[in-house]
Amino acid sequence: MTSVVLLPSDLLDAARQLAAPLMAHGALVATAESCTGGLIAATLTELAGSSQWFERGFVTYSNASKHELLGVPADTLEAHGAVSEPVARAMAEGALRRSRARLALAVTGVAGPGGGSAGKPVGTVCFGWAIGSGGPVPGAAQRVVVETRHFDGARDAVRAQTALYALLRAREIFSATFAGAVQAPA
Repeated sequence: MTSVVLLPSDLLDAARQLAAPLMAHGALVATAESCTGGLIAATLTELAGSSQWFERGFVTYSNASKHELLGVPADTLEAHGAVSEPVARAMAEGALRRSRARLALAVTGVAGPGGGSAGKPVGTVCFGWAIGSGGPVPGAAQRVVVETRHFDGARDAVRAQTALYALLRAREIFSATFAGAVQAPA
């Protein structure tokens, strides 16, 4: 049987780079995705052995799903809009609380070709990364990082750039948080 590679090699390389520190710390990751529609989770689970460090993924495309599945406050969505740093933060924190992950990453943005505005043009993506204490009981985030980026290109390019940036920054943030605190996987 022939295998078909559906994901770009740079995405898979970024997933491998994130997997290494997660495995070194016996940690799990969860994703909360809007504009990427599960692309990040698909990239992570494309790697053999990902069940050792991938916990779950939430695809929350609508505002209702962000509220229902991740607990993003309705007033935050109303006040800031789905594509905002407060919503990305709430998505990451919600994914952390609703999983057994030690790292949660969230993305919400305007992939295009429509849906943009003067304040949030196509290619605007808000990111959130939350790090918790880990363990068998989900908990609150110890550290949260949020950023907004603007990517050029068509819808597929915006989504691919979003996934790549989310994975690379997740590795940086997780590794920096736990630098010098390596523990063997259980």
